[in-house]
Amino acid sequence: MGLAPLGSLYAFPSDLLDEGPAQVAHQARDLGFGSLAVAVAYHQARDVVPHAGPRRLRYRQDGVFLTLDERRWHGASLRPLPQPADETRAVQELLALDDRPAVEAWTVFLHNTSLGAQHPGSASQTCFGDALLSNLCPSSPAVRAYATALADEVASRGTDVVAEALSAQTFAHGHHHERSFAPVGPGAEAVLGLCFCTGCSTGAADAGADVERLAASARAVVDAAFDGAAPFPATLDALTEVLGEDLGHLLRARSSAVTSLAAQVAAVVRSHGQRLAFMDLTGAVLGYDDGLPEGAPAAAQAWRLAIDPAAVARESDAYVVLGYAADPERLAADVASVREAVGSAELRVILRPGHPDTRSAEHLRSKVAAATEAGADRIEIYSYGMAPRPVLERVRLPYAPGATQA
Repeated sequence: MGLAPLGSLYAFPSDLLDEGPAQVAHQARDLGFGSLAVAVAYHQARDVVPHAGPRRLRYRQDGVFLTLDERRWHGASLRPLPQPADETRAVQELLALDDRPAVEAWTVFLHNTSLGAQHPGSASQTCFGDALLSNLCPSSPAVRAYATALADEVASRGTDVVAEALSAQTFAHGHHHERSFAPVGPGAEAVLGLCFCTGCSTGAADAGADVERLAASARAVVDAAFDGAAPFPATLDALTEVLGEDLGHLLRARSSAVTSLAAQVAAVVRSHGQRLAFMDLTGAVLGYDDGLPEGAPAAAQAWRLAIDPAAVARESDAYVVLGYAADPERLAADVASVREAVGSAELRVILRPGHPDTRSAEHLRSKVAAATEAGADRIEIYSYGMAPRPVLERVRLPYAPGATQA
């Protein structure tokens, strides 16, 4: 069978500023990409940029690379912060080019430490009542209003939207210099990632949970781990065994909130004649650091982010997964699990062409073939500015003449 075609090359506005919008657009086309997914809303990060003129580091902040329509945000309790003006102009220059690939608006929704710090009541809360400031909770009415307004702002510019972090997030990642010298094991860490904010607690209680009992059980599990209890796996069976049946009510309430928010955002995007691609970050949760995901296939672990892939796919125009796995067989298993869950929905798979997932062009080809055979409709690459140029060149090989059959 033929390989799934290349979709978007992911890029940052800083890439456009460093190399020029026309050059980045030319490079994307030259490498064979059909489109560019350019960040128009992003989060805090420190990134190595191997080919950015004199720079080799970029510090990113929370905010949007757009000039906001003030009427849309009048009276909003949460509103996005502005990104640097020169990068915002670079995005506009790209969109104004006559000769460019299609552009998708890569939009980070609920991963926003700045807004979490300003509005801690809108952030996820652990069983101890600690706010996870980098994680805005999709059950919060203020957060849902923010996400809807942001989608309206972005889609009104005439671009399709790739929605990152339009879901819950995990405990382990998102802030700056997360430190713990008290290891708790994967199961207790998953317990710490459960949200007990007002919205999630109300939804769980309405579904039949005794939320206070569940939170007390969660605190006891984590404290026992701090005291040296044996670790247990982060599986639904293991968590239900230690937390009881109330857990299921909480998880269903959380996933229902994500699904309904995806539907709400998709409706706004479609009102502007655009499409919404929902990005499921489970693959990043499992394999971000080393490309060595463990445990059940990705679709079976999407509950960590309060995602029901089948339900969300029904509300979206495309479903995007992160294939952060070095082993082609594991990648195939993850992609196949999502394909089974989302049915005939358009399925895109994002690969990293270099460290830590991919060793060579031939290795990349084997993963493109594995993802294709497992059901991917499009292959996408992350990211232009963070991959060394020789690594970007690897993308050509799977699609070179004479190498197009998997």
